[in-house]
Amino acid sequence: MLFLLFMKILDKYILKSFFRPFIATFLIVLFVLVMQTLWQVFESIAGKGISLIFILKFLYYTTLMIIPQALPIGVLLSSIMALGDLGENYEFAAAKSAGISLQRLIRPIGILAIFLSILNFLFLNNVYPYAVYEQINLKRNIKNKQPAMALIPGSFNADLPGYQIKFDEKYGEDKNLLRNVLIYDLTSQRGNQKVITAERGKIVSEEGSRYMTFILYDGNYYEEHVKSAKTTAKRKKMGASNATFKEYEFNIDVGDASIDTTMSKGYPMMYRLKEIKDTIPKLKNNYYESLRLRSKNIYISTKAEALYKYPDSLKAKNIDSITLDNFKLADKISILNSAISKTGRVVNTLKNNNLNIKWRRKMLNFYDTEYYNRIAFSLSCIILFFIGAPLGSIIRKGGFGLPMILAIAIYVMYFFANTFGKNLAEESSITAFLGSWISAIIMIPIAILLTRRATKDKGLFNINSFLHPITNFFKKIIPKKGT
Repeated sequence: MLFLLFMKILDKYILKSFFRPFIATFLIVLFVLVMQTLWQVFESIAGKGISLIFILKFLYYTTLMIIPQALPIGVLLSSIMALGDLGENYEFAAAKSAGISLQRLIRPIGILAIFLSILNFLFLNNVYPYAVYEQINLKRNIKNKQPAMALIPGSFNADLPGYQIKFDEKYGEDKNLLRNVLIYDLTSQRGNQKVITAERGKIVSEEGSRYMTFILYDGNYYEEHVKSAKTTAKRKKMGASNATFKEYEFNIDVGDASIDTTMSKGYPMMYRLKEIKDTIPKLKNNYYESLRLRSKNIYISTKAEALYKYPDSLKAKNIDSITLDNFKLADKISILNSAISKTGRVVNTLKNNNLNIKWRRKMLNFYDTEYYNRIAFSLSCIILFFIGAPLGSIIRKGGFGLPMILAIAIYVMYFFANTFGKNLAEESSITAFLGSWISAIIMIPIAILLTRRATKDKGLFNINSFLHPITNFFKKIIPKKGT
């Protein structure tokens, strides 16, 4: 009875020793990660007329998205610190002298780590999709309110409907002045028939307006008027107009600029696991159906079925094995031209469809990877606990010094493996299952090794076990003095 009472008191003490650093480290890590995200977008929102409410909403949704990342780091760091403190204060030695093993000592924290993993899974499956959905909508609404924010120098911008816009620099107090502007007007939906260039430009947009005004200076305007010509020869004869201007102004309809617009779910991060699981079969069917149609079109266009029209046994014996040698020169040229033409059409078809097929495959990989990764990442609290707890008992050092360095190094390795695996899976280099679980596959053996060494009261690295064979080897090959 006294022993059970003692164990209850000990369990409470162990949990208390864990909770103190856990709350502190979790909040510190969460704050650092949120500030890092805010710093990345600070230049885009600072001084753009974005209200404080928008910024607070952005921080709120960002915090909800980052909590699943901060939780495993907090478990790892606090487990190293808590067990390190117990070892540093010789409380481990006292517990072992009382016959309490390491497994029994850390059992309450292990149960807590399992509970935190379940909590992390519920958070990833319910709160995280909601936060991603709301934050993406918030960014979209901010761009509707300040459309100029969406324009990036040095590359073509397709965020504005019906236009491709490129410029070298965005400057001025409000960042609404442009230098070396190139605009393709695609509103006719017939290609780049209208091109506008200018040395300078200015963007004017009023809050709440659905129109954004471009004022261009010292430029050139070119437009092709005949829209039905498709061949190069006909394009050369197309009617066109060309003019220079000192100032040219036009409006772009950017849609409803109200703050409460929402978009439909288009990213796997916005879905729960059940929704992802229901979506994957549809994407797979669409992908394989697309491949089937593409292959069928190529098969028909090349007339491949004609190659197997006659079996070998029915072929005439006097036909040359080199097929072209059976035809006259004019026929040879005609056959080769036809083959080149058909091959060129097939190659162009493959090139045109290649990007579409790659995009479909990558989108399918996104959903597959998100499904498996959400389950795998939920177990990170348990995995990292079984690394941090034995590591803390081995190093026997508390505080924020060495435990912080070790925790950061371990989590960077875990996070890098997870990201690397996801990227490989998204590019179809490995399966989505392997890409999502590769970090766990790497870290679980490390956790088992550390737990075994901590249970046997061995150090992290036994230097003598490495040096002893080397010293024996040199003793054998180097003769002693005086012999």
